[in-house]
Parts: sequence; structure tokens; C-alpha cells
Amino acid sequence: MPLFFSKFAPLVPRLRRLSTAAATAGGEDPKLSRIADELLALSPAELDDYAALLRLKLRLSLTSSAAAGASPAGAGDASGGAGAEEAAAVKTAFDVKIEKYEAAAKIKIIKEVRAVTDLGLKEAKELVEKAPVVVRAGLPKEEAEALAAKLKAAGAAVALE
Repeated sequence: MPLFFSKFAPLVPRLRRLSTAAATAGGEDPKLSRIADELLALSPAELDDYAALLRLKLRLSLTSSAAAGASPAGAGDASGGAGAEEAAAVKTAFDVKIEKYEAAAKIKIIKEVRAVTDLGLKEAKELVEKAPVVVRAGLPKEEAEALAAKLKAAGAAVALE
């Protein structure tokens, strides 16, 4: 069952009652009423996709609870303070950075860099000589750790960011 639907399934009947009550009251905003009616007509899978899209547009994490970012004002609050700490704690993409290397190990490091990138010999050499430099960015934790281990074995001082 989709994440959005499972959390908000109990609220759907109440939203329908509120929508019909607002429609009979006459003092509603037609735009908001139309949006509410369209949301109520969505399937559970579409609701889940909509929730993910809304979180993306509000710059919230896809796993955050709906209560944490129910409004754009809440999104601003979530981006500072505790929200930023949670985002840092659940980092999913890592950059592998060569901090420094031993001169004797330079050739081995260049070979490793060429193996993990699509660079030619000259480009890989220039990249390694620019240390400290990011070799690969946006890797999952497992891949980043494996690459860091290979570079360390070759003689480089590596940092994961």
C-alpha cells in the first residue's frame, strides 16, 4: 500500500464531508474547491505520486512525515534547525575525494581513477594532480566506501563527503 494512502486513508471520508459541507455553504474559493475535488478523485497510487511531488516542490525529504511539512510555512521551518540535522544524518549520496597522495603511488592512483571514471590517461593524471579533488560524486554509500578502499589501497588519502 502506498505511503501517502496508508497514512491518510482515515482522513479521506472526513475530507469528503468537509468538501461537500464547504460546497453547500457557498462561501468557498472555487479554485480550492476544485483542487480538493480533484485530489479526492485520485487513486491511492496517484495520491502517493502527488505526495512525493509536493514534498519535492516544497524541498522536503521524500521520507518526511506529512505533519512536518503540511504547509509552505512549515517547509521553511523544517529546512532549518532539526530538519537540517535529520537530513545530514540520513545522507544517501556521497562524494569520494582524494585529499592527498604519496608521489610513489601516483601511477597506481591514476590507474584506479581511470578504472572508475571514463577519463583517458591525460585527464586522469591531471585530475589526480589537482588533489584535493572529488573523483566521483553522488555515489551510494556502499559504492563510495568500495571506491575509497580501492584508492586507499593504491596509496591515496581519501575522504567521503
